Amino acid sequence: MRKVKVRLRPIISKINMPTVLKTAVLPGDTIESLFVTTQVGEIFYIRDEVIRTFLDISPRIIKLGLSSGGYDERGLLGLAFHPNFYYNGLFYLHFSVAGTQGPGSLPGAFESFKPNPCDPKTLNLKWSNREIHYDHIDTVEEWILQSNGQLQKRRTILNIRRPFLNHNGVNSLNFSPETGSLVLTTGDGGSGYDPFNLSQDDMEIAGKMIEIDVAKDTFIHNPPVVTRFNELPVPIQETLTVIAKGVRNIPGISFQKFYNQYIKYVGIVGQDLVESIFSFVHYKPIPVTQLVQASLMSNELDQAGFINFGWRGWEGAFPTSMMKGCSTDPTLNEKTMTYYDETIKTAVKRLLPLTSYFHKDPRPDKFGGTALTGVHPYMGSEIPDLKGSIVFSDLARHEQSHAPVRGVLAYTSAHADCKLNDFSVIETDYHFGSQSAYYVSLGTNLDQTRLFLGVSGSVKVTNANQGTVFEIIP
Repeated sequence: MRKVKVRLRPIISKINMPTVLKTAVLPGDTIESLFVTTQVGEIFYIRDEVIRTFLDISPRIIKLGLSSGGYDERGLLGLAFHPNFYYNGLFYLHFSVAGTQGPGSLPGAFESFKPNPCDPKTLNLKWSNREIHYDHIDTVEEWILQSNGQLQKRRTILNIRRPFLNHNGVNSLNFSPETGSLVLTTGDGGSGYDPFNLSQDDMEIAGKMIEIDVAKDTFIHNPPVVTRFNELPVPIQETLTVIAKGVRNIPGISFQKFYNQYIKYVGIVGQDLVESIFSFVHYKPIPVTQLVQASLMSNELDQAGFINFGWRGWEGAFPTSMMKGCSTDPTLNEKTMTYYDETIKTAVKRLLPLTSYFHKDPRPDKFGGTALTGVHPYMGSEIPDLKGSIVFSDLARHEQSHAPVRGVLAYTSAHADCKLNDFSVIETDYHFGSQSAYYVSLGTNLDQTRLFLGVSGSVKVTNANQGTVFEIIP
């Protein structure tokens, strides 16, 4: 694949961590505005290079960064505009709710869990006493921009109790152009190695991709706080369909029109080894009512055509492994398969990735990554070498030196033959100086002809106003 060079044009700077970048046409307007959400709860929009505040829900957001040295993966995580937003003013938010801080579901730091393949107890943990042992509550809400310009919350769609502070998804709400439904992408609940195996459990809301039929009003305007589908009232169950399971953590879903159908792209953030991008066209979603019924009757559901990304038995194309330094030779690592039984069980049921990239990669033209932060098709013609490609961003290049942190842009091409595909680095010309530059989000406009990159000088949410949004230009 050829080397591509791009420039970064700053659009807005000195903002808080930018989590979602997307465009919409405001009612009565003629051109798209770029909307930028920040982790702490602000939504700005930029039109004709003028920056305005659309909505600020920061008082509704949980206090961020208190328990984890300033690092946090909660906050305002999702924003999606209804396909008919121009006419009906409806939009949707996903965020972590103020005042819901719990003690967490396991003792110790949020990422301290490590399974021990020699101790079966650590391989089969159960999340018990969930009303007490949880970290926080996430909510999905429907809002409306009224004709008088006022913004108002209309209803709460879901309230989800989460076990840890990390892996809540980001850019987690997107409308499917195929079904017209709202797609919610949830991470596995957090910690490391999915301690409770929530991602493979059909009843768990964690670790799934879920379609929500927002056209159906359940008339339940304050839904119960739940962790499992069978805890939801039936009218809410009837609005939900599960597209996929086996998700570790996920920066949303994107769609690429291909003749009269859509290719779906999903990036899954890895554990210690590899970051992966998946693509699929055909899938067989399962209505939540069917999942619940099968669980009640202890029936095995036919899951042919249902998407399974394979976590926690698989990390992308590889069995999930643990690495520890060899005492005899510190330059070597011992790699142990973590969940052998689950790796075998999900081996033939899982989807293979379109492309993967490693945390450590010795090849000179590649890079070692840290965490995938966005995946989008580029359908524009201004950067001809990227037309039709899948562009992705990684938080930070894996460097051993003391140079300032830099994120990475890269691209791959869509492959119809489902073979594992190669990727190539996109070079940027922007000089961040001695400042760190974590690439925290990637976005696009409505017809996918423009790309936007969110950069932050720090990954700590408590370090305010370190964010910049760029447009990626030729």
